[in-house]
Amino acid sequence: MQNKQTNRGSESRAARAARLVGLTLGALALSFTSAMQAAEAPVITDVPGVAAPSIETPDVAMPAFDAASMTPPVVASQPAGTARASALVEIATILSGQFRLARGESNAIANAVLDAANRFAMSPVLLLGVIATESGFNRRAVSSAGAKGLMQVLPSAHPQLVSGGKDLSDPVVNVTIGSSILRGYLDDAGGDMNSALSRYSGGGKGYARRVALHMQQFSERLHAQPDPFVKVSLVEPR
Repeated sequence: MQNKQTNRGSESRAARAARLVGLTLGALALSFTSAMQAAEAPVITDVPGVAAPSIETPDVAMPAFDAASMTPPVVASQPAGTARASALVEIATILSGQFRLARGESNAIANAVLDAANRFAMSPVLLLGVIATESGFNRRAVSSAGAKGLMQVLPSAHPQLVSGGKDLSDPVVNVTIGSSILRGYLDDAGGDMNSALSRYSGGGKGYARRVALHMQQFSERLHAQPDPFVKVSLVEPR
């Protein structure tokens, strides 16, 4: 009897041990399978502040920043419009007082001079000096050779510039054409003012000195720095 109970107890313990081993092996197998599946799945990491790319939107590369292409802002001590208006009033006042011109005509000539000086990169004082020498600011002046207007433009010498019936008594037309001619002579002479003025006058003796004298007067009246050409011309007249 006792042997039967002992055998039953031994069998019961062996059965429980076998079931426990089976459960353990099953759990190990399930853990292994889960681990393999996890290894094969992609890893998704959320990065704060970075949005995931849209599948429907193509990835477009932005051009690199080119510092050389950036233009720094220009800071002027005085607005260009204010400076021009001030110069216009000063020049017109001088022309009205010294050359006895009507205010409206003085304004028209001053405007023409400032526009041409800006357009052809020349000093307005130079243009004023040339006009004072050529015509004394008489826009209707005509020379014996047929030169006309403020800067005494000679139509026969520059037919292409005066074609189309241009009115050389008009300050804007005359000063624009005359300044264009003088700018060309300056460029041809490599910036030599004496050479350019001599050519402009047709080789007139003492012409550059007369222009320099007028430039000196305008510089003083306009409180402008005298051009180096003025100093040289007055010391070494040609």
